[in-house]
Amino acid sequence: MEANAQRDADSQARDSQAKDRQDADGQANFDRVIKEDSRIEPKDWMPDAYRKTLLRQISQHAHSEIIGMQPEANWISRAPSLKRKAILMAKVQDEAGHGLYLYSAAETLGQSRDKMTADLIAGKARYSSIFNYPALTWADMGAIGWLVDGAAICNQVPLCRASYGPYGRAMVRVCKEESFHQRQGFEILLELAHGTPEQKQMAQDAVNRWYAPALMMFGPPDDDSPNSRQSMAWNIKRFSNDELRSRFVGMMVEQVRVLGLTLPDSEIRFNEDTKKWEHGPLDWNEFHEVLAGRGPCNAQRLERRREAHDDGAWVREAAAAYAAKQSLKTKEYAA
Repeated sequence: MEANAQRDADSQARDSQAKDRQDADGQANFDRVIKEDSRIEPKDWMPDAYRKTLLRQISQHAHSEIIGMQPEANWISRAPSLKRKAILMAKVQDEAGHGLYLYSAAETLGQSRDKMTADLIAGKARYSSIFNYPALTWADMGAIGWLVDGAAICNQVPLCRASYGPYGRAMVRVCKEESFHQRQGFEILLELAHGTPEQKQMAQDAVNRWYAPALMMFGPPDDDSPNSRQSMAWNIKRFSNDELRSRFVGMMVEQVRVLGLTLPDSEIRFNEDTKKWEHGPLDWNEFHEVLAGRGPCNAQRLERRREAHDDGAWVREAAAAYAAKQSLKTKEYAA
């Protein structure tokens, strides 16, 4: 028995040493790929922390796309024309597609879509705080497109160069479609701003309500963002939260002039010393309250997602039954 125990111990020691060598070689390759600004693929060795960070970011991004369908879908039946209905329907369908691309990218990291969905509807997973605000008027469809999707483009274009291959490739198509969404929102606001005084005021009110939440979409200030620095070191992110927010403000300052509207921030300025745009203070307490589930529409958004998941159970069951039937046919033909 002692001999058997010794053999087991020796075998475990050899396995441990082999794993240590494998991890060391994997880490060396990972470091080289990151240094060369190349890409990590699903079958490559990667640090557990890198995998965990990607899963958190990509799944949150996917959840945001799916939850983000709700405030706009609510306006499809109330759009002011057939043209507007068709455009809004196409946009909502695009958002669903974005969620599917991103869930697929997350699945390559070893997380099942069922698990990600379960975490979302149980309230365990986060999504962008912006989608917990109500869309009160038709002008909100313009403000969401111009400000929210505009912020998304500013944040997501650099992600096309993310160090994780599936994520970067998914973002290429997402960003092309988000660009359409941003122009669609701008066009809605432009038409309202050049309409009746009441329409222009409705557009201005929508911009006033969505401006600050859109700026907070980039995440907390750099000093209060524990994950940002490491994500940049791994080439997942390319710019810090504050850098992206500054770029976005500069874009909005120019575009709002074309709209003939104003931004609700008297402290916007260009700092000649830093060569960056600066904005007035934001209510970060509100941001953290919304993230914690205490925003205006948090409960409503998750309840609608649960209802949709339950209502779609028969579709998932039918698809699974069909797949099983096709698999059985294939085996019978092979036999």
